[in-house]
Amino acid sequence: MQTSDSIVIIPTYNEKENIEKIIRAVFGLNKIFHLLIIEDGSPDGTAAIVKRLQTEFPERLFMIERKGKLGLGTAYIAGFHWAIERKYNFVFEMDADFSHNPDDLPRLYKACAEDGGDMSIGSRYVSGVNVVNWPMGRVLMSYFASKYVRFITGIPIADTTAGFKCYRREVLETIELDRIRFKGYAFQIEMKFTAYKCGFNIIEVPVIFINRELGTSKMNGGIFGEAVAGVIKLKLSSFFRKYPQKK
Repeated sequence: MQTSDSIVIIPTYNEKENIEKIIRAVFGLNKIFHLLIIEDGSPDGTAAIVKRLQTEFPERLFMIERKGKLGLGTAYIAGFHWAIERKYNFVFEMDADFSHNPDDLPRLYKACAEDGGDMSIGSRYVSGVNVVNWPMGRVLMSYFASKYVRFITGIPIADTTAGFKCYRREVLETIELDRIRFKGYAFQIEMKFTAYKCGFNIIEVPVIFINRELGTSKMNGGIFGEAVAGVIKLKLSSFFRKYPQKK
């Protein structure tokens, strides 16, 4: 059996063009990672592709099937609970569309396993602006959104909206996952803010973000709007909440 201390969680909705390629890319790395797909009822047959590959990788590839699009945040929370129950020491978030390079997974792992991080972030903005094939308007929106979040919340992170991350299991066990409220873009902000308030050490690892070539982006104005208003709510509510602390 190919055991691993690490599980990579990938939420999917209509990712038939990418899912097999991303699975094989992760399993092609020298370090052994397990993969958990959170599949939200894709009508394009994404789940069927994963099931076929599970026969090839029965000890490394897992899937939770859900009925319909229930939100990015709830997908990751479901995956976190699954990973905690199975005692994985390191839990990763990654997109299916290759905007997050699987080759960077070992670097995020090293930041937590060897360099003292409790959470590591694949950061687009810690060493300039490392984004490829995004329209300039999207780049500016994302960059200044991170600046806005940092200004409002005070968290010392350059890429506050990043979705490529590694957590030590202790972080997910401490931060009261059932109290995470946001489901879309703001989910990524809330997780970082909560980990920071709980006293965990966050390391940013510079990565190059490449816009998807296949499939359709799930980003829209409503998701971005949730983040803008949500950050203020998050900061205000923090004045009335006692956060559990890192042991």
